[in-house]
Amino acid sequence: MDERIQVYAEKMNKSYKNMLEGFATIRAGRANPNVLNKIQVDYYGVPTPLQQVGNITVPEPRILQIQPWETNMIKAVEKAINMSDLGINPTNDGKVIRLVFPELTEERRKDLVKDVKKKGEAAKVAVRNVRRDANEYLKKLGKSDVSEDEIKDLEDVIQKETDKKIKEIDKAVEEKSKEILTV
Repeated sequence: MDERIQVYAEKMNKSYKNMLEGFATIRAGRANPNVLNKIQVDYYGVPTPLQQVGNITVPEPRILQIQPWETNMIKAVEKAINMSDLGINPTNDGKVIRLVFPELTEERRKDLVKDVKKKGEAAKVAVRNVRRDANEYLKKLGKSDVSEDEIKDLEDVIQKETDKKIKEIDKAVEEKSKEILTV
C-alpha cells in the first residue's frame, strides 16, 4: 500500500480495534475477565488497573474469582468493583473476591444486542470519516504534481480498504450478537 495513504488504513484499523475492545467489556451471560478491564483500584493512592493487583480466574462459567496479591487490598478491590458500572455485587471470604454473573433475561439480551449494533454503527461512521479525510487529502494532492490516474488508483485503494473494514465490523457485530443471544 502507498505510504501516502497507509496512515488512513491504520486509522481505520484503530477504529475497528476500539470497537472490539468495547465489545470485550459487554458481558454475555458468562464470566469474562475482560469486563474488569476498565476498573481501577486505589493501590496505595495510585489508580491501578484491577489486573495488576491480583489474579483473575474463571473457576465456573458464570463466576469470576479475584485473588489480590496482598490480602489488605481486598477492601479496595471490592470498593472499586462496587463503584464501577458492572452491576454485580462482589462477595469475599477474606482471601478471594467472587463475582457471580446472573443469567441474562431475554429483554436484557436484546438490549445488549442493540448496544452492540450501536457500537458497530459508530465504528462504521469512524471508518467512513477516515475515508472522507483520505479523499480530501487526495484532492489536495491532485492539485500538486500527481497525475489524475494515480489519484484515482489511490481513491480505489482507500475505497477497497473501507469496504474491507466495514465487512469486518459487520462480521464482528454479528458474532457478538450471536454470542449474547445464545442461552
